[in-house]
Amino acid sequence: MVCVSLETRPLNSRVLFTRRSFHSPMEKKDFEAWLENLSASFYTLTDLQKNETLDHLISLSGAVQLRHLSNNLETLLKRDFLRLLPLELSFYLLKWLDPQTLLTCCLVSKQWNKVISACTEVWQMACRNLGWQIDETVQDTLHWKKVYLRAVVRMKQLEDHEAFQTASLIGHSARVYALYYKDGLLCTGSDDLSAKLWDVSTGQCIYGIQTHTCAAVTFDEQKLVTGSFDNTVACWDWSTGAKTQHFRGHTGAVFSVDYNDELDLLVSGSADNTVKIWALSSGTCLNTLTGHTEWVTKVVLQKCEVESIVHSPGDFILLSADKYEIKIWPIGREINCKCLKTLYVSDDRSICLQPRLHFDGKYIVCSSALGLYQWDFASYEIQRIIKMPDSTNLSLLGFGDIFALLFDNHNLYIMDLRTEKLISRWPLPEYRKSKRGSSFLAGEIAWLNGLDGMNDIGLVFATSMPDHSIHLVLWKENG
Repeated sequence: MVCVSLETRPLNSRVLFTRRSFHSPMEKKDFEAWLENLSASFYTLTDLQKNETLDHLISLSGAVQLRHLSNNLETLLKRDFLRLLPLELSFYLLKWLDPQTLLTCCLVSKQWNKVISACTEVWQMACRNLGWQIDETVQDTLHWKKVYLRAVVRMKQLEDHEAFQTASLIGHSARVYALYYKDGLLCTGSDDLSAKLWDVSTGQCIYGIQTHTCAAVTFDEQKLVTGSFDNTVACWDWSTGAKTQHFRGHTGAVFSVDYNDELDLLVSGSADNTVKIWALSSGTCLNTLTGHTEWVTKVVLQKCEVESIVHSPGDFILLSADKYEIKIWPIGREINCKCLKTLYVSDDRSICLQPRLHFDGKYIVCSSALGLYQWDFASYEIQRIIKMPDSTNLSLLGFGDIFALLFDNHNLYIMDLRTEKLISRWPLPEYRKSKRGSSFLAGEIAWLNGLDGMNDIGLVFATSMPDHSIHLVLWKENG
């Protein structure tokens, strides 16, 4: 053994360099005993002493030892759990991270991006949280991350008031009072004694026929049904413009009409405070429903979708609304019916209902000065009251499982019904006001049950303007 000792005092310190060389390597048994003793001693040291010991050993190491140390440290300190764990465990851990963190993790490596992008449950939940519908039948594992990224863009557009665009329909020469929208087509009825059918996507007028003054309109591919200020209802053929049926019997303007070809029934609500039920094909009045004490401004003929004591799924139900009340009537093969229930928001009739009414077979929703009222149709009990923010008096346009579409004199609003917060606003021009609510309407409403990346197209809102044009609010293409 050779020992060399050098003593220096450049900074009043003493450094001892010791070099030891072995004439021959230890036997395996002796080495294992030495290593065990060294390990036992190493465990007794403090963290600082352990660090100093390692520093000293590193200083004594050559290239072979340093290369070995570098290779093993990478494995010990940079363990890729997404690569090492079973895929099911990786997915479980990823569910605890928020979407933004997951997107950042996708940048770590191609392997991480592949695993995270394929975590379907994580991205489906992120989409649901944004109010998007989930189609469980989609098998593509990478599909839902792409959907989420599109959803983020659309929700940011809504938040920044950039999701919509506007257009106008010009063609009437007098006040447009009645509007009705279905399947990309908008029908308008005017005091110029005409009704027009428009293709919203192109802005082109498909049909224009001469009618009476229209207070309400509804239509299908073959026919147009109009309620008029002349106290009558009429049915018209689109292709010829001919009047195919005339319904006379009301003594006041007809503000709302609805019909069902399967039942061969037409219903109408009037300023004479009555609801009439007509045979659609013959024009015969089958029944007059009384009980309203104000103008009947809305009638809805709809199938019930829930079970109760008085109706079953598939039964046809008639709703009629006036300024204070909503009445529920059973409609079937037997036309003579009695009112099942009367709904209202104030016993003393001090609170008025807005003229818009939503009924999807499960819930009835109407707005008032107190907020949005939602009734459960199975029990007729109030299920929910949504107070309007900042004491604003917003009117209802559309109501779904996730979103509601509302408006006032100045803006169009979208409310997230899960939080009851307004998430988007769009300015409206000075449109023509109507106490009966027929001169403005919602367009496509499927997205109110949740966006899906394909239903955010087409018409959102339409209203008539003082210059006799129609102002349209449309979805802007999702960037």
